[in-house]
Amino acid sequence: MFKHSAWVTTIGVLAFSVSMLSAQNAAKPQEQAPTTSVAPASVEITPKTLDAHVGEKVKFSASAKDAAGNPIDAKPSVWFAAPFDLAGADDAGEVTFHAPGIVTVGAVIAGKAGYATVNVLNSKVTSIEIEKPAAVVAGSAEKLNAIARTQNGNPRTDAEIKWGSDKTTVVTVDAAGLVTGVAPGSATIKATADGVSATATVEVLRDAVHKLKITPASTDARTGDVVHFAASDASGAVKNPPVRWSISGSGAAVYDDGAFVAEKAGTYVITASSGQHTASASVVVRPRNVEREVEVVAHVPMPDLQMSEEWIIGHHAYLSTVADKVFVYDIADPANPKLLDSLKVDARIINDISTTPDEKIGVFTREGASNRKNGIVFLDTTDPSHLKVLSEYTATVTGGVHSAYIDGHYVYITDDATGSLRIIDFADPKHPKEVARYQVENPTAVTINTGEGSISSGRYLHDLQVKDGIAYIAYWRDGLVILDVGNGMAGGSPENPKVISQYHYNHYELYGDGWLAGTHSVFRYKNYLFVGDEVFPAIFNLEDRDRIPVRAICHVMDVTDIKHPKEVAQYEVPEGGSHNFWAANDMLYEGYYSGGARVLDISGELRGDLYRQGREIARFWTGDPKGYRPNLPFAWGGQPCSVKCDSDLLNSLMYFNDIHSGLWIAKLGEAKFQGSATAPPVRKSEQMIH
Repeated sequence: MFKHSAWVTTIGVLAFSVSMLSAQNAAKPQEQAPTTSVAPASVEITPKTLDAHVGEKVKFSASAKDAAGNPIDAKPSVWFAAPFDLAGADDAGEVTFHAPGIVTVGAVIAGKAGYATVNVLNSKVTSIEIEKPAAVVAGSAEKLNAIARTQNGNPRTDAEIKWGSDKTTVVTVDAAGLVTGVAPGSATIKATADGVSATATVEVLRDAVHKLKITPASTDARTGDVVHFAASDASGAVKNPPVRWSISGSGAAVYDDGAFVAEKAGTYVITASSGQHTASASVVVRPRNVEREVEVVAHVPMPDLQMSEEWIIGHHAYLSTVADKVFVYDIADPANPKLLDSLKVDARIINDISTTPDEKIGVFTREGASNRKNGIVFLDTTDPSHLKVLSEYTATVTGGVHSAYIDGHYVYITDDATGSLRIIDFADPKHPKEVARYQVENPTAVTINTGEGSISSGRYLHDLQVKDGIAYIAYWRDGLVILDVGNGMAGGSPENPKVISQYHYNHYELYGDGWLAGTHSVFRYKNYLFVGDEVFPAIFNLEDRDRIPVRAICHVMDVTDIKHPKEVAQYEVPEGGSHNFWAANDMLYEGYYSGGARVLDISGELRGDLYRQGREIARFWTGDPKGYRPNLPFAWGGQPCSVKCDSDLLNSLMYFNDIHSGLWIAKLGEAKFQGSATAPPVRKSEQMIH
């Protein structure tokens, strides 16, 4: 989840969550609000509006005035900038801009807020990569793709790229990058944007194909199934001729490698072209029809608290809160969960909680401690009905820890204050120690000074997963980072992590102005890595009772070549807001914020828009009339009982935690479609939707 670090003013005008700052700042505006005999009627920020560039620093000033317009002698208690992943403000009003978009700069004086608006211009292109085809046949055309990147590696699809060919008698290229083979030979194609250029050599082959053939000539599939078509020279004169693929109608796509996938049922004609030759094949697509009924087995409400993370292991459910408590429930009888124990600690938020696979040691993260010491807490969980604190680790992470992942006797944790990864060895759980630190080198990130100390602005590490000696890191605006932490492919270890690869997303292009957005969560399954964004309004208040609009995409990355991750599919519930997920049993269990609980079919090969392909198996509404926000779901995450589950019953269950309504235990029922007949109904909760 977003970091619920909130700066709340003494009035309700400016209550918002600060995703880039430590939760310990929550009380600061109230504690340090200056006293004045006259309440300000207005606060003016200078400059009021301006344009700025990424990496630029601007000093703002604030002045308070009474109702008559007379100045009041009072200074700001706090400066801020939102969205907080675009800019950071220090205590003196100096703001550093990290990414393009509209930024609101503000200050609070004696409980009154004033605002300025800054248009941060798009970063210039600093490099271009050309993805070229293997070859072009004379008389045919191929589209070249060029990726323009900014200084921090983010792609810019809006960059105006100019194309040129050094030999137009061999190859011509138009303004869209479409190259046409004129005659056999080779030519150099050049792409230029913002004064930066790249070149690629294009080979033009003679049209030697006698007769083009496609296999399979005809086939059938369901929506979402990937069918691979191949083109060949029926005479055998040319091996693997270069071809261009096209498709008739809308509702389906065919890729450069001949892979086909449909979103809509129907009949499609796929055509391959090579030089003057063409061939066609057909595919009949039927609906996927994978939906199943859902039965809600039990509901554990939290009417007075907001729930955060869940950890389901064997017969127990560990639950954390947007508060100072953790709970553990006995779920051996899933229809009747029983509270075993609870623990209260000094924290404003206990975000993450998990245990070792043998359930002997637990770890949870802390933010917002009153004593300014946050970090992580190690628990003795050998007897879940009597939780015991073994130790705390705060030495290098007192600014707060948002997420933690246990792997062996190491726990990988996110450091709020510096935006870095810390690796803690807890072989001796009573004396944990840091053994390594890693942070991405973002050229726009800076350290700013606040009343609570120095913090990183422009660098934020949100979450991670470690599997088979590889750490997959959700690094917010720095995208996906993959580290060798013991796999060996890059010579890394837990004590010496090494970078394998990094993949950049342009969240500004994906979501536009007014959104706090970044790479939020990761989960590796088979040859895919699911990478979820998180997208919130630039200014919002998690603790009020109003609906919070959210968005976000779950990106599906093919990591077969882990040094070159490739996005192949997306899953996005419109206006739902991707959050946490877990993949198992060829299904993705996901809390989709205002979209409720979701179960997605991830069997087979994945390409394209998984939502539109009808891959959703189940969904149910996690809203509760007695919830924190009545009848409004805000599903945080989903998990099957895939850790130490020792019965068929437990293995058939799925668990969804909702920040508004608590824990939901459910199971899948019969298929909705069996041929042309509808499956018999099962008992359903009135909260469900289908």
